[in-house]
Amino acid sequence: MEFNATPRLLRFLHGRAEDDIKKVDYGAFRRGEKVTYELSLPRELSPFDVTMYIWRECGGEAKRFPMEWHAFDGTSDIFVITLDMRETADAFGLETGLFYYEFGFFSSDGRVRVIQSPTDREPMLCRDERADGAFALTIYERKYPAPRSFYGGIIYHIFVDRFSRSGKSKPKGYAIMNDDWDNGIPQFAEYPGAYVANDMFFGGDLWGIIDKLDYIASLGTTVIYLSPIFDARSNHRYDTGDYETVDQMVGGQEALDALIDAADEYGMKVIFDGVFNHTGSDSIYFNRYGRYGKGGAFRDTNSPYYKWFKFYEYPKKYECWWGIDILPRVNSADETYIDYINGEDGVVDRYTSDGVAGWRLDVVDELSDDFVDSLVERVHKSAKVVGDDNPIVIGEVWEDASCKIAYGHRRRYFLGSQLDSVMNYPVRSSLIEYLTSGNERLLINSLKIIWEHYPREVIHAVMNLLGTHDTARIITELSGDSENGYTNAELSVKRMTEEQYQRGVKLVKLAYLINATIPGIPSIYYGDEVGMEGYRDPFNRMPFPWGRENEELLECFREIGNVRRDNSAYKEGELIIPHDRGDGFLAFGRRGRYVTYYTLVNRSSEMRNVTFASGFEMIYKTDNLVRSEIFDIILPCDTGAIVAIPNGYEML
Repeated sequence: MEFNATPRLLRFLHGRAEDDIKKVDYGAFRRGEKVTYELSLPRELSPFDVTMYIWRECGGEAKRFPMEWHAFDGTSDIFVITLDMRETADAFGLETGLFYYEFGFFSSDGRVRVIQSPTDREPMLCRDERADGAFALTIYERKYPAPRSFYGGIIYHIFVDRFSRSGKSKPKGYAIMNDDWDNGIPQFAEYPGAYVANDMFFGGDLWGIIDKLDYIASLGTTVIYLSPIFDARSNHRYDTGDYETVDQMVGGQEALDALIDAADEYGMKVIFDGVFNHTGSDSIYFNRYGRYGKGGAFRDTNSPYYKWFKFYEYPKKYECWWGIDILPRVNSADETYIDYINGEDGVVDRYTSDGVAGWRLDVVDELSDDFVDSLVERVHKSAKVVGDDNPIVIGEVWEDASCKIAYGHRRRYFLGSQLDSVMNYPVRSSLIEYLTSGNERLLINSLKIIWEHYPREVIHAVMNLLGTHDTARIITELSGDSENGYTNAELSVKRMTEEQYQRGVKLVKLAYLINATIPGIPSIYYGDEVGMEGYRDPFNRMPFPWGRENEELLECFREIGNVRRDNSAYKEGELIIPHDRGDGFLAFGRRGRYVTYYTLVNRSSEMRNVTFASGFEMIYKTDNLVRSEIFDIILPCDTGAIVAIPNGYEML
């Protein structure tokens, strides 16, 4: 039976009191919470035998949960069902898990299946054919406290060798020092994937970061996220040489202790990049080149580290990360390795006890569940020793982490004992698409998917990023030429035209306006806030342009940082999306206790007039944006604003 009316689904979350019921748009619930599902079906369909069908991800028969007729609103019949999430999971023999559901019913002329999804999207990563278009339901039970002290903050991501040099740290004997901080070009391979020594350094160190804490704090920063600082041979240090030693070229343990103490005086936490899936071939653990004596897995099958690695033909053929032989992969399920990193007095214990407030886990999808479980447990145990009940563990995940399949294995990042947060690459991609194409629907859909799929505790801690050490610079992404067809040598000196650059500045303002006001924690990759440009690695890792900052862009980042600091809605405020027109105009809100803060962005080719049902307060505006009347605001092309209106009033 064909019909035009679209069935409508609402969810109501039961509070502590029986009459405390709140409408919600998300689909991840704690075990034990009660949720009422309300389905509105047009009376013309004569619906009966209305049923909610729920099934486990990736297989199994769907279970039937009959819905009851509740009311008739004049045009539609309303059916309801209340589920206790504990009982729902128990019905499948599980405590927690990922589920999908849809609705079915009979109409007067036969069976009609209703598969509802709030967004248009590709099939889910679990490859469950029935999941495409169905609703997702995650039932979880947090084992550890949520990282609420991070909510509402701002992360500043520093690639240590390229941010600020103090001159205090001693170079290693083999290091090639590039003294041309202002114009020096990093070492690069002949082509992507070709060998490069990465033994050229610019000399950035932790002492240099301490010197710039005033600057970092001016952005509203609450968290400093450091690229790896363990002893290593390369300038990027993702090839760990010794987890127990802070590299002398960044200042050693003394500089780390000083940074943690100095950052604390500014109200900032320090988190580490944890690279535990692989070590360096030139490491105390592998020791391919004999720099650590006669030990190590490459030189001694009796080494305590030997069974950490997988050899195909000992010793020269071994498993590497993505085939890169300087990065031998570690078996993260090995009990001795888990104990070395996550045991009492292990690597994580040591640095967390020193005051490191959290970890970003590199390629977390390649780490075993046992390893991630034990690391998170150790982080929380160690943090309590130093009086911190809110550490954070962030995973590098490039997809929707709620339904991630890695190497044929379903990951359980959000079921309660693992990640507090992930890097929000899906929204980053959609945000760039919106700002370059003008079509906001993909971005809105991405926001809706994350809002529906992720637990609330994760949503407000998710790491929202515009750029990282693994991506081109955001200004280049938004306004520069494509890198396709250019050699690395050409990209090393390629720069934007003045026209491209000025347009890029305008678009980066809009990008950060969006990124800093959606749910989660915005992350600033060092230099994005002052207009640093650059293509793929390593050209996205140039030295910070001290004294040559784009002050216009920098002021934008600082002002938006003040907005986040001054308005608590950006900590845990509900996401409000009033409409989706597909015409280049983006609007979404964050609901505070008394006020809703709307972010408005106009990427259409025409000036937009926005009317509110109440008078509003202008919180922030970009270039050439003016308020017209008490209930209206005019947005020229490529402008944005944050406005506050009292709760209960709408954007018309």
